[in-house]
Amino acid sequence: MSRAQAGQHRLVEAIGRLQRERQAVILAHNYQLGEVQDIADFTGDSLELSRQAAATSARVIVFCGVRFMAETAHILCPDKVVLHPDPRADCPLANMINAQQVRELRQAHPGAPVVCYVNTTAAVKAESDICCTSANAAAVVNSLPQEEVIFVPDRNLGSWVARQTRKRLVIWDGYCPTHERIMPEQIRELQAQHPQAVVMVHPECRPAVVDLADQVLSTGGMLRFARTTQAQELIVGTELGLIHRLSRENPQKRFYPPSKLTTCPNMKRITLEKVLWSLEDMADQVVLPQQVRQRASHAIQRMIGIG
Repeated sequence: MSRAQAGQHRLVEAIGRLQRERQAVILAHNYQLGEVQDIADFTGDSLELSRQAAATSARVIVFCGVRFMAETAHILCPDKVVLHPDPRADCPLANMINAQQVRELRQAHPGAPVVCYVNTTAAVKAESDICCTSANAAAVVNSLPQEEVIFVPDRNLGSWVARQTRKRLVIWDGYCPTHERIMPEQIRELQAQHPQAVVMVHPECRPAVVDLADQVLSTGGMLRFARTTQAQELIVGTELGLIHRLSRENPQKRFYPPSKLTTCPNMKRITLEKVLWSLEDMADQVVLPQQVRQRASHAIQRMIGIG
């Protein structure tokens, strides 16, 4: 065992010891560093982790993801301590709209319900009627009786949903910088290099990229598809962190990212050291104003009810 491996082993042992003492559960998003995914009790996409947070009997939740995800865990579990190992791990997409802008959209489109992607701040969720994830966005929109629906904040996910509904969507002009970096030319180049490969992309990608895909899926959907498909090669249009879990669960298959630059720097802020420090000091705890938490909870619970 190398010195680096020995050091990582000691970190993992220390985290496990503190985790037992604190009665903590560790949740990690699919885009986290591989070493963080490997120590998590549960790894998943936003909806899966929301459900795990709601169902856990642990006293402490250590949420390894970006800020809005930790906020969602706190909203669903106000009686538990929710720790976010690096409060600087924020989501640029979530910050592309604020509560006042949602209120202005409502005024401009009276009677239209607001569907907010889970990639939003708690304050935006509190101004919304219902949340959605990339996995259930179309189902959420189609569940609403109104003909006009406000959809925030992701224009690419909104464009994908618009293809699957007859609703009139008012789509906010936000985007995920990481998925926006995936270009159709990169997909075409990989298709030329690997003509037998199946293309699966996240709906946060540009419409021109989505048009090239065989499958348009959430990260959870990509994991399920990779396990069941007969294809041995897959082009994966999403953040690079998913490749770690895809390769671990399907060692006989090959996975090709469009670019090595398809990395979310904020998702990569959380490390084993920061998880350990968070458990040692019980920091940084996520706390929201009660009114915001309660109003946001309504929108999230409606989403979970749809599945």
